Amino acid sequence: MILGIERLLQEKELQDQLLDKRLALVAHPASVTSELQHSLDALIQGTPLKVVKAFGPQHGMRGEKQDNMIESEDYVDPVHQIPVHSLYGEVRRPTPKMLDGVDVVLFDLQDVGCRIYTYLTTLIYLMEDLNALSGKELWVLDRPNPAGRPVEGQILDMKFESFVGAAEVPMRHGLTLGEMALWYKEHKGLQLPLKVVQMKNYFPMESPDFGWPQSQLAWVNPSPNMPRLTNARQYAGSVLIEGTQLSEGRGTTIPLEVFGAPGLKVNEIEKWVRDHAGEWLKGCALKTQYFEPTFHKFKGQLCAGFQIFTDTCFYQPDAFQPYRLYGAFLKAIHQVHPEFDLWRKPPYEYEEKLVPIDILSGNEELRQWVEDARPLVGEWDERLRKDEESWKTQIQPFLLY
Repeated sequence: MILGIERLLQEKELQDQLLDKRLALVAHPASVTSELQHSLDALIQGTPLKVVKAFGPQHGMRGEKQDNMIESEDYVDPVHQIPVHSLYGEVRRPTPKMLDGVDVVLFDLQDVGCRIYTYLTTLIYLMEDLNALSGKELWVLDRPNPAGRPVEGQILDMKFESFVGAAEVPMRHGLTLGEMALWYKEHKGLQLPLKVVQMKNYFPMESPDFGWPQSQLAWVNPSPNMPRLTNARQYAGSVLIEGTQLSEGRGTTIPLEVFGAPGLKVNEIEKWVRDHAGEWLKGCALKTQYFEPTFHKFKGQLCAGFQIFTDTCFYQPDAFQPYRLYGAFLKAIHQVHPEFDLWRKPPYEYEEKLVPIDILSGNEELRQWVEDARPLVGEWDERLRKDEESWKTQIQPFLLY
C-alpha cells in the first residue's frame, strides 16, 4: 500500500499544486513513511516544496510527553530551523498568528480510530479555525485506521463536549482521518478548501490485518502509551479505565491492555462477566493478570486484574466489542466491590466539573448502567446499537476504501 504522505513525495502532479505555496505540517513521531523517514524530513529533503513551520499535537511533535495535561512548548526545529508550534500547550487551537504566512496546512497524524484520541479533536479544531480564515487550504495525508471499519459506542452528546470529544461521533468510529475530515466538513457546512490525499491499496477489512497492513507498515507509537497494534485495537474500551480509579496499566509494559487494582476478587469478577455478558468476550482472549506499576496509579503496589489479548491469533474484529466488554468489567467490579470508589474525579483533559467517565463515554448513561444493580445487558446492547446503526448510515457517503 501507499500512504498519503508517500503519494505526495512521489507524484509530481500533487507537488505541482503546492509549488508556490507556503506549507505547514501537523505531525508527530508516527508521521513516517513506510521506510520510517519522518514526514518533515522527507518533505524538506526530498521535494522542492516550501515547509515554513510545523505543529505538534498532544504528547508533542517528538512524542516526549507521557500523560494527559502535560503540555509541550513551542521550539525551533534544530535540523530545519523552522518554528514548531505546540497545539497542546498554551493553546489547543492554532491562533491566527500561528497560521500567518501559511497557505496550506498538511495534516499527517496517525490516529487509532477512537473518538477520544485527541488527534481527531486537533483535526476538528484546525478545520474550524482554517474555515474562519479565507484563502488557507487543508490537505489531509491519509493513514490507516488500525481499528478498521467496526463501529461501537454511543454518539457524543455535545453537552459533554471536551478535548477528548469534539463532535457527534461514536467511541469507535470506523473512519480514517481523511474520511473523518470529509464527514465533518459536510456535517458542519464548512467552506474551507479541503483535499484528502488518499492511500492506495488500503483494504481496512481484509484478513488477517483488519485495518493495519502489518506486512507493509511498522508500528510506530502514535502516543507514549500506545506501544503495540494490540493497544489500538482495544483502545475504544480500554480508555474507559482512564475514567476510573483502576490502573489502566500505565507504568507497565502493556498499558491500556491490562487493568486492575490491589485486592480485586478477580475470580468473582470474571464469573460475573461470563455469566451476564459472555457474548462480549468474543473476538479476543482474556487472562487474569497481576502487575506492579512503576509509576502512575498504584505505583509500587501489586494489582490484581485482567489482560485483554487482541493478537492476530485471537482477533476477530467483527465479533470484538471492546466498549461493551470493558463496560461489563466496570459493572462487574462495581457489583463485586461496592466499597471501591470506582470513578475518577475531575479535572480531566481541562474539564473541571464533568465526571471523567461521562466525558469519555459521551454522556452519563454508561455510568448509570454500571451503577444499576440489575444486569440489564440486553437493554444496554440495544441502546448502543441504536447509535451505531445511525452512525453507519451517516458515514456511507464518505468511505474512501
